Amino acid sequence: MRWWVAVEWIDQLIREAEKSVDEVEVFYVAGTSVSADLRKKKVSHASTSEDCGLGVRTIHKGRIGSSSTSDPGRWRECLKAAIASGNLATPQEWKGLPGPEPLDQTSLSFDRSLEVGPATAGKLLEAMLEGAAEHPAEVTSGSAGVSALEVTLASSHGVRYTSRHTSVSLSLEAIYGQSTGYEFDHSWALDRVDPVTVGERATFFACESAKGKDIPSGDYDILLSPLAYAELLGTVFVPALSGRNVHAKRSRLADSLDQKVADPLVSMYDDPLIPGADGSSRWDAEGMPTKRIDFILDGVLCAFAYDLKTAYRYGKQSTANAVRGGYGGSPSIGHHNFVLDGKRDTVDDERVVFVHNVVGAHTANPMSGEFSVELSNAFFREGGEFQEPIRSAMLSGNVFDLQHQITGLSRESRTIGSLILPSVRINQQRLIGK
Repeated sequence: MRWWVAVEWIDQLIREAEKSVDEVEVFYVAGTSVSADLRKKKVSHASTSEDCGLGVRTIHKGRIGSSSTSDPGRWRECLKAAIASGNLATPQEWKGLPGPEPLDQTSLSFDRSLEVGPATAGKLLEAMLEGAAEHPAEVTSGSAGVSALEVTLASSHGVRYTSRHTSVSLSLEAIYGQSTGYEFDHSWALDRVDPVTVGERATFFACESAKGKDIPSGDYDILLSPLAYAELLGTVFVPALSGRNVHAKRSRLADSLDQKVADPLVSMYDDPLIPGADGSSRWDAEGMPTKRIDFILDGVLCAFAYDLKTAYRYGKQSTANAVRGGYGGSPSIGHHNFVLDGKRDTVDDERVVFVHNVVGAHTANPMSGEFSVELSNAFFREGGEFQEPIRSAMLSGNVFDLQHQITGLSRESRTIGSLILPSVRINQQRLIGK
């Protein structure tokens, strides 16, 4: 209760809002972050910041207004702006914000032992440089950051939720000759990142890629790393699961409910309650209690994602998939921990083209799924070992069709942003070489 006294003004805001609107929702974030950047092997920038921000959403007669500020002391002005924007909004079907639930408010992704300070970021940089020294590539840039924040959601319906989150992120880029290498890691806990490996992998990819040879055009069995697969999946397939895109006819999956949309080997789901996963939360950005949502089960499309606004508009139920990119703006449809799962096995016993990353996935057509990307840091791989590096090649195809062609999922998964993915084997794919 002592914590709530510190933000007593939130209750004042809600009482003031109830004089003018039917409902009000308050989203408040406060935290500390430290970041440090490398230029070559020297720290070029380091900063510590104390951040806080307030987002207010009002609903009155179906009209939704919103406003935000980085100065919660100006909450009255922020509330006034939200009400004014709501007066200009087009009314829509609205059935109310959720009420409070007896949720366990123990944080799922909070590292109590994490010291958010310059010393922590400095040690991460030192460890990355230690790993980078394993290969003769030149470090061009790198970064390390640590943060801790507290998120509060309150509403005029009695919701009072709070959660704490920590984050550790690091990355390094290297060059050798004309070839570059890049690697990164992030997690909620300090002991779950491996800065030495990040540094070693970045310089390894730079050095080995410099030895790359051209390959002839042809059909190859390929192995997309979690990073490469995430570029394609996150750009095209995941947005197609949004209820908003479905009803706006901006999703190729709109008419595929209960149909096969992937190989039976594949299941995809959002699980917000995974202990220790970066995106875990017991409530979504609108205060809906979260739960696992199975979008694809054994290759069959079972559900789409909804927030309250989209669910009310189209006569559906919210799947508690409302997310926020920060305190500014309004909630939108997203996911918490998007997991691809299925039968796991060894995927590189036989010779395969391993693709660490791809370039150009952002140009993929989100409706048709058509894409054309350049392979980055690609190698032949067999028996779990890297073999000949590949200088350059292009991969073209269709993201939706690829899901039907998956032939294997690696035993290990990796977190890429809010996606938790294995490496994915896809046989007989056309590569354009020389």
